[in-house]
Amino acid sequence: MGFACGIVGLPNVGKSTIFKALTAVQANIANFPFCTIEPNTGVVWVPDPRLTRITEIFHPEKTTPTTINFVDIAGLVKGASKGEGLGNQFLANIREADAIAHVVRCFEDKNVTHVSGLVDPLRDVEIIDTELMLADLQTVEKRWNNAQKETRSGDKKAVAYFQVLTRIKDGLEKGTRVRSLNLSPDEKTALADLHLLTAKQVFYVANVNDSDIEAPGKNPHFQKLMEYATIEGSPVVAVSGKMEAELAELSDDEKGKLLQEFGMEEPALYRVIRAGYAILNLLTFFTAGPKEVRAWTITQGAKAPQAAGVIHSDFERGFIRAEIYHYDELMQLKSEKAIHDAGKLRLEGKDYVVRDGDIVHFRFSI
Repeated sequence: MGFACGIVGLPNVGKSTIFKALTAVQANIANFPFCTIEPNTGVVWVPDPRLTRITEIFHPEKTTPTTINFVDIAGLVKGASKGEGLGNQFLANIREADAIAHVVRCFEDKNVTHVSGLVDPLRDVEIIDTELMLADLQTVEKRWNNAQKETRSGDKKAVAYFQVLTRIKDGLEKGTRVRSLNLSPDEKTALADLHLLTAKQVFYVANVNDSDIEAPGKNPHFQKLMEYATIEGSPVVAVSGKMEAELAELSDDEKGKLLQEFGMEEPALYRVIRAGYAILNLLTFFTAGPKEVRAWTITQGAKAPQAAGVIHSDFERGFIRAEIYHYDELMQLKSEKAIHDAGKLRLEGKDYVVRDGDIVHFRFSI
């Protein structure tokens, strides 16, 4: 799996419409708050033209893209952490997500009610942020008391754990999200089992009108959100939920015509995927042979044994070496044999850092 993405937002901002467009799953959609009761989930193949071209060369028995798992939960409202609306009971469904897509309403439509009355993207972002922070604070406070007791033993690990919990607790009480606390890799690992929501990377999906999709910067609501997200360092993807939902129901030819009509080269899904990959520092490598051509997702900076472990834990445990060439070399030379004959096939060891577009054969022994 590439990554898991939780979709959050206020009620009636277009979350379920956009989920349907992204996944082609028939989500429950209506013009009233809380129409999503049970979480909607959908697994999407990650579109990658490189995978298609590799397949054309190898002619394998099957081709397998990497995937994204989208989870759309009920809309959150101000006071959700105290039980308002549906409360925060559904947040558990996105606690194990790698990233959060925050859908923000940036369109005016008198026929679509807004739970807070007027459209105000920054107010909406603040409401969701506050509720996620309060949910995290509840989680941390439950662990904090026990962690404090464990420091009495004098164990260095227990003391360090309590100190970082205290730092997070103090930050959340001051309105600081966990991802803004600059935790070290070791601290993040120690707290991983808490699945804190504000520790996750976030990107914004601005739901705009069809008429804004060619030039969303002219939309004042989008401008506000973009300025806020730029300061925060988060990507923003402009999406017309209504148009994307229509696209999801069309044939490939019809999709192409509608995209061209709106001056778009690709559906929103592609941009959402790129935003997710960017904030999570992900890359794609490939395995290729007569039986299967397959795409795999890893974190940038991962070494060859870690990449092997994505395929199977035995591959990482018994890693010997990796035989590697790059997609660009395959496109230039047109066959694996030609790559071998040209001396482009490299033997790499445990310290090799896998690059985006690498095509790898792993050698291992158990």
